[in-house]
Amino acid sequence: MIRFEWPWVLALLGIIPVLLVWRGRRADTRPPALLWGSATSLPAPGPMRWLWLVVRLAPWAALGLALLAAARPQRGLEQSEVDSRGVDIVLAIDISPSMRAGDMGAMGGADRLAVARATARDFIKGRPHDRIGLVGFAATAFTQCPLTLDHETLQDLLNQLDFGLAEDGTAIGMGLATAVQRLHESKTPSKVAVLLTDGENNRGAVDPLTAADLARAMGVRVYTVLVGRPTVVPVEVMDPALGRTRVMQEVSVDDRPLIEIARRTHGRFFRAGDAASLANIYSEIDHLERAPIRALVYREYKDVGPLLLALAAILLAFHGWSNATWAFRVP
Repeated sequence: MIRFEWPWVLALLGIIPVLLVWRGRRADTRPPALLWGSATSLPAPGPMRWLWLVVRLAPWAALGLALLAAARPQRGLEQSEVDSRGVDIVLAIDISPSMRAGDMGAMGGADRLAVARATARDFIKGRPHDRIGLVGFAATAFTQCPLTLDHETLQDLLNQLDFGLAEDGTAIGMGLATAVQRLHESKTPSKVAVLLTDGENNRGAVDPLTAADLARAMGVRVYTVLVGRPTVVPVEVMDPALGRTRVMQEVSVDDRPLIEIARRTHGRFFRAGDAASLANIYSEIDHLERAPIRALVYREYKDVGPLLLALAAILLAFHGWSNATWAFRVP
């Protein structure tokens, strides 16, 4: 992209053809002067005649380049900064022992939490201009990462979200209330919480529906995601004798509180029976929560006038050398 800081200087380019015409007429009125021995001494048609013509026009081309340089041509690189005040999102992820169940059909028998982390990573990558926070909960809830645009740090903290960071149990209400608290001071027009759990609430001082009412009062839309299904699955446990091992246990899920939370906050309830469906759910949430992004465009320009002046100097030097050696001398 090229622009001229002083475009009015370009009008002076019109002087060049006027000077060429004036010089030609002036040459016709002067007394004849012998520049070449005879008409046949002019360069014969071919490359030499074209070279001779280039030499004659070189000073005029240099003048044109100098005028272009005087107009200060600038080559610009257009960039854009994005106003990221679009959507603030907090991911609230269950890390209770029931999330150890390996019933998500993922490669290598990954448990529910591992699949939840993997799909959350892809979701974060798809929203580079939104502030995203992270809450973990089991018997209690805690903020793993506040709302941030530093998604690289957020991804690192997501990888560290694991079992054992809170006491055993599932406090859905506490998890949602903590997520809503992180969004309390947000000034963005759209505030969203994504609550991912196996849905069986059994701990916590805040009831899930009370937390839903709090979210609605603060204008937070909640998308609830129920992972897993009631079945007998391998669950990783710590055995005093064998260490960490897997045993078959019956796990259950409860979708009723999640359905009601989504209804009260004008969100949506999703059921994820395997890794692929969870990925699709995150993709659908991604499309549902899109806000207009205002781009603040600025341009960075670099002056190319010195380059044009250098080319003009080369042309003048070529003309001077040619004039002193062969171009305008009698053979």
